[in-house]
Amino acid sequence: MSDHPSVPARRSVLRGSLAASAALALPVGVGSAAPAFALSGRPRAAWGVQAGDVTADSGLVWVRSDRPARMVVEVSPTESFRRVRRVPGPLLGGDTDFTGTTRLRGLPPGEQVHYRVLLADPDDPRRTGEPVTGTFRTAPARRRQGLRFLWSGDLAGQGWGINPDLGGYRIYDAMARLDPDFFLLSGDSVYADGPIAATAALPDGRVYRNVVTEEKSKVAETLAEFRGNFRYNLLDENLRRFNARVPTIVQWDDHEVRNNWYPGQIIADTDARYTEKRVDVLVERARRAVSEYYPVSTLTPGRREGRMYRVVRHGPLLDVFVLDMRTYRNANSSGTGSVDPQGILGREQLEWLKRELARSNAVWKVIAADMPLGLVVPDTTEGRRNVEAVAQGDPGAPLGRELQIAELLRFVKHRRITGTVWLTADVHHTSAQHYQPSRAAFTDFEPFWEFVSGPLNAGAFPASALDGTFGPERVFVKAPTASNVSPAEGYQFFGEVEIDGGSGEMTVRLREQDGAVLFTKVLRPGLVGQ
Repeated sequence: MSDHPSVPARRSVLRGSLAASAALALPVGVGSAAPAFALSGRPRAAWGVQAGDVTADSGLVWVRSDRPARMVVEVSPTESFRRVRRVPGPLLGGDTDFTGTTRLRGLPPGEQVHYRVLLADPDDPRRTGEPVTGTFRTAPARRRQGLRFLWSGDLAGQGWGINPDLGGYRIYDAMARLDPDFFLLSGDSVYADGPIAATAALPDGRVYRNVVTEEKSKVAETLAEFRGNFRYNLLDENLRRFNARVPTIVQWDDHEVRNNWYPGQIIADTDARYTEKRVDVLVERARRAVSEYYPVSTLTPGRREGRMYRVVRHGPLLDVFVLDMRTYRNANSSGTGSVDPQGILGREQLEWLKRELARSNAVWKVIAADMPLGLVVPDTTEGRRNVEAVAQGDPGAPLGRELQIAELLRFVKHRRITGTVWLTADVHHTSAQHYQPSRAAFTDFEPFWEFVSGPLNAGAFPASALDGTFGPERVFVKAPTASNVSPAEGYQFFGEVEIDGGSGEMTVRLREQDGAVLFTKVLRPGLVGQ
């Protein structure tokens, strides 16, 4: 990028203070079982640190202790920490699985922020563990600074977990090398419904070897098991190192709970894996674990409980509209109804999205969707072919959940809202779709782009069928021809978005696991349609 802020200073951090966090040793036994807590000595933050929902003047910092501790964050403009501001955090205890989040306020815009987390003995604040350091850039206050971010989803799915033979989740190292301002985690951040075994057979006779833990040996039902799913991913050093230098915007989809879930669902008795059949009970436990293991601004204490959808404003160039296409949807069905007021977003979230899009002054308005619009995603978990996403395969006029999307697209057109781009994951391949009214059954909208990426580390699947209702054309796709292709065989993807501070142009790149560019599209600013 021609005018990216503070890149040399940030990279010097990687050679200096962040080396300590990269080299953190995990508690004894993580290779074969759940971590064991050493109950003597000082508190330790062996699970690393992470930041989230960073804006121009604020950010959230997360940590997990190995025992009760008081969280304290020290903030500095330099990696030497010669000048620090101390921000007291919460008391970490068993009620939050020893996790905690502290909000940093009053930060300078467009600057590199260095922080370190101290864990103090609650009975003797002078006794602190070794500090764990991290860094992030705040959103710019001026357009000319430009920005870069990445997105992807789908981690540890289909039984493909952390494989030391492959270097673990090494895709995170490829993403870190691009020095992004933030990472958009587009859902399925864990597979609570996907147990991981020690080994899995590959088609060519090789053996895929997983790190395993007790909580990942079965589907998650208890709060402890959901928490264990999030801890599992943090066993990977690549991910912990990435978290310490790149803030994340997190959303969720189905696998944080159970495949293809919807509110009010009752799990069939034929699924003997579950003793708790009420999905709503599982959802509340999963939502609590999400709030404990990710720094999400709308899930912190004092905010509206349980709300995942939000806007994260990243300076004059970008607003990110984080959707929740799971919590407020109606039951999965054939999707052929001519009336569907609830849809996939629910009425309240849809009206919020329209209102926030209309009031946004950002050059680009990224709609972070946890499911695609025009790709057909079937649901056969209940013994019949239902619709899991929006499209149902009928290329005619909008039906079912398509009605709500049609309402939104019409609103964007008639309110002349510029710079909307859709980003998603979910389908375990990467592609670029252009939606055009001249090709569509529903025509009252302006053209737009939808970009798909993922998985990060999960099974890869063939490309989904397209539904012609909104006139999508698949301009690029890379996907395997077989189902559930393992990470050992490739087909792991992430996307990159770069916005130039001078021209305002957005460049979208679809990348493979090692960072190789597969597809590039440049979009012009200031247009209602592209």
